[in-house]
Amino acid sequence: MTRFYSSSIGRKFMMALTGFFLMIFLLVHLGLNLTLFAGNTDSEGTLLPKEEVIFNQASHFMATNPLIQIMQFVLAFGFIYHIILGIVLTRKNLKARGKERYAINQFSANTPFNSRTMIYTGLLILVFLVLHLYNYFYPIKFGSVEDDYLLVTELFKSPIYTLIYVVAFIFLGLHLSHGFASSFQSVGVNHRIYTPVIKIVGKAYFIFIAIGFASIAIYFYLKGNSLI
Repeated sequence: MTRFYSSSIGRKFMMALTGFFLMIFLLVHLGLNLTLFAGNTDSEGTLLPKEEVIFNQASHFMATNPLIQIMQFVLAFGFIYHIILGIVLTRKNLKARGKERYAINQFSANTPFNSRTMIYTGLLILVFLVLHLYNYFYPIKFGSVEDDYLLVTELFKSPIYTLIYVVAFIFLGLHLSHGFASSFQSVGVNHRIYTPVIKIVGKAYFIFIAIGFASIAIYFYLKGNSLI
């Protein structure tokens, strides 16, 4: 098993497994964030007590559920391991092709854009994640935030932060557009019937994730600046 996990095939297999885990997390996270659209007022426009806001209820559940608290550490490990494997595999691929300049030229000529930019979009997503943790996770987890809904929506009043957020999820969409189908291939799913279906599902998935997160940012930017 040690020999398998240290091999190129083994690393790709683990890259795929951690990728599946992170893709499931993104789906759950988007589901939670979509409750922001429920707002913090009732049907008559009266401000609700913060305890009755659906997003706050969902956020409180995520912050207090013991299983989810344990899964936070699993998620952190999976993400870090995914990044390390991505860097290791990229370096080995470059080394295997010979000189770096030659490798990049060959890589560009023979592979689609979303595939050859995986390492770059991954690193940009990492930078955004640090910003995301600083703005949301840290204040909610260790600060004295009284209303999670207001914390999230107030940040989207900033055009700069909203732009960063939207661009980050465009990069995430590019990353997922290749990573989804590639993950199935890495675990041995390569079938003349199933593979085309997986590619279609992968495209639908990354479009849903990218548009879902970006639409939240754009909507609350427009709402926060009284543009809608």
